[in-house]
Amino acid sequence: MGGRVLHYLGMPGPWADDKSEPSDHYTTKIGGLPDWPVPQFPSTIAHLLRCASCESNLCLVAQVYAPISAKSLKIEERVIYIFGCLAPECGKSPSSWRAFRVQKLGSACKEVGCGAASPVSALKGDLCDDLWTFGSGEEGGDGSGEDFDLEELGKALSAAASLASHSKKQMNNQDAKTTVKHLPSSLETRVVAVDTPVLPCFYTYTQEEPSTREVTVVSSSHCQDSDPEEAWEKEGYEYDRTWNADRTYLKFKKLVDAFPEQCFRYAYGGKPLLAAAKVENSGTCKHCGGSRLYEMQLMPPLLYFLQEGANDCQKYRLDNWNWMTLVVYTCSKSCSHIVDEEKLNIEGWIVAEEAIYVQFEESLQESVHKDYFS
Repeated sequence: MGGRVLHYLGMPGPWADDKSEPSDHYTTKIGGLPDWPVPQFPSTIAHLLRCASCESNLCLVAQVYAPISAKSLKIEERVIYIFGCLAPECGKSPSSWRAFRVQKLGSACKEVGCGAASPVSALKGDLCDDLWTFGSGEEGGDGSGEDFDLEELGKALSAAASLASHSKKQMNNQDAKTTVKHLPSSLETRVVAVDTPVLPCFYTYTQEEPSTREVTVVSSSHCQDSDPEEAWEKEGYEYDRTWNADRTYLKFKKLVDAFPEQCFRYAYGGKPLLAAAKVENSGTCKHCGGSRLYEMQLMPPLLYFLQEGANDCQKYRLDNWNWMTLVVYTCSKSCSHIVDEEKLNIEGWIVAEEAIYVQFEESLQESVHKDYFS
């Protein structure tokens, strides 16, 4: 049997100096503009970046650099992009969310970092062998991530984000023409359509989530550090023994409370943390027909941080996002051959739309209501 699949938490790092601040596809961030691996992406896949409900342009919600390193599958150049619609009428529509997997065909570690390096990817070369080493979750895989130096990764990602912000500050002090001249071609000032919404942008770093037993200890420490009145409410609260409560939601709340700043969770081949027991089947990959597996999910604290950085107009629109979690399922083979036939092969990079499942507050309340009266 395979070992325990490690879960990683995406925690908030520094804010970008500007929401349109360019970086590269190695950067993991929330909001801003997508950093595509090649400049041709925006025009080539523009039809995919529109809401299936209202046809409005979608905004980037999360960009996660997600290479795979497992016994049966190794892909170094791989990114997950999650988009959402800010139109008020689409806030409660599952079809207003889309997730894409972008990866390089035949990518190998030695290919990473070739060409001009941006400030964000300056540390990439040092992490090439150990960045995001995840087990595949399949039987026979150890899933231990024993080659993965989490502390070093956290420091490197944080440093990379700081480098991006520092670089931006330096650019602001230079003449505009000089700035463009010194930027790599992939990071030149991007032209954004007027009707394309852009969310506030901040960078993230990752940390390993401890075991369930350790989470209980962490939750207790939060109670001790909180205000007396809050601590009084939390002390002695037994999540698994509460009457007339949805046990699935209580587990969800417990793990969110343990790390209340987590913006996303990542566990390639692991299990999602659901807010409600009812969940749709992940189905099969629409490109190759293979099975899908859980890869990552966005968490409620992400909405709080976006609200903090949003202007009044965006805050109003973000109020329509009432989801508890967005769960992304990807092809277990991370397929590419079928996608080539769909003409989504751009300079050796492929784009594949993956499945995204949304759990809303309303569905959660309905679930609890049903359990209470059943």
